[in-house]
Amino acid sequence: MSRSVTELRELVDPHPSELSVARQCDLLGLQRSSYYYQPVETDPFTLELMHAIDRIYTRRPIYGVRRIREMLRREGKVVNHKRVHRLMQVMGIQAIYPRRSLSAPGKPHRIYPYLLRGLRILHPDQVWSTDITYLPLRGGFVYLVAVMDWFSRYMLSWRISNTLDVVFCLDALEEALSHATPEIFNTDQGSQFTSADYTGRIEVAGIRMSMDGRGRALDNVFIERIWRSLKYEDIYLKGYETVPEIVDGVNDYFTFYNHERPHQSLAYATPAEVYRVDLTRNRLP
Repeated sequence: MSRSVTELRELVDPHPSELSVARQCDLLGLQRSSYYYQPVETDPFTLELMHAIDRIYTRRPIYGVRRIREMLRREGKVVNHKRVHRLMQVMGIQAIYPRRSLSAPGKPHRIYPYLLRGLRILHPDQVWSTDITYLPLRGGFVYLVAVMDWFSRYMLSWRISNTLDVVFCLDALEEALSHATPEIFNTDQGSQFTSADYTGRIEVAGIRMSMDGRGRALDNVFIERIWRSLKYEDIYLKGYETVPEIVDGVNDYFTFYNHERPHQSLAYATPAEVYRVDLTRNRLP
C-alpha cells in the first residue's frame, strides 16, 4: 500500500534548502492544504461522547439523534440532541431509515441514479462501492475510507486520514483502479464522492456511476457490515492510541479479512478466494 496522508506529511522538510514545500507536496502527491492542516484538539468529554456514539451507532445503526441521546443519558452522559446531531455530522454518520432531511442541503452536485436495485451481481469487478467510517483513538479519532468488490466482499484498497479531505478518498480509488476496473461504482452522496475530482476520475475510467439515495445507508449495506466487523473484531478490542498504530492495525485486519476469514455468505470461502474466480486475471494486490 502507498503511504497515508499523515505519513506523507512527515516526509516533507519544513525548512528546505533546495525543494520548496510546495514542490515537495507536488512530488509526493500531497495537497498543500493537507500538509498545513493543524488538527484542533478535542476536549476529553467530547471525545468520550463521540466514541460512545460510535459504539451505539455500530450496534444499532437504526438509531437516530434522539435515541442515541437517550442511550448516552442512560450511560450517565447528559447531553442535548443538538450536540449529538452536531457530533454525528462531524463523524459522518446518520440513521439508516428514510426520513425528511433535517439539515440544509449541501452544495448542489450532479445526482447519479442508483443502479443496483434489482441488479444481479454475477462476477467480480461488476460492482464496486466505497464508504467512509469514523475510527476512535485513545486521544482522538481518524477517518477510514475503503473500496470493496460487491461480488466477493474483497477489500481492494483503503486509506486513513485525520481530515475528511477528498485526497485520501482519491488515493484509495487510484490504488483500486491500478488493479482492475469495475463496470459500476457505487457511492453515497457525501461531498468527497460527489466532488468533480472524484466523479471525473470515475468517468474518465469509463465506469458507470451509481449513488445511494440520501439517508439510505442500506443501499451500501455490504460495506457497512464490514465496518461493524472491523470495529468489533479489532478496533474496540485493541484501543489504538496513535495514528501509525491504527494504520498498521487496519492493514493487518483487512489482510486477515481478505485472505483468512471465512465468510458465511460466500459458503465459507474467503473474499480473496472468491475474487480469484477467474484465475487468469491474477490481479490481487
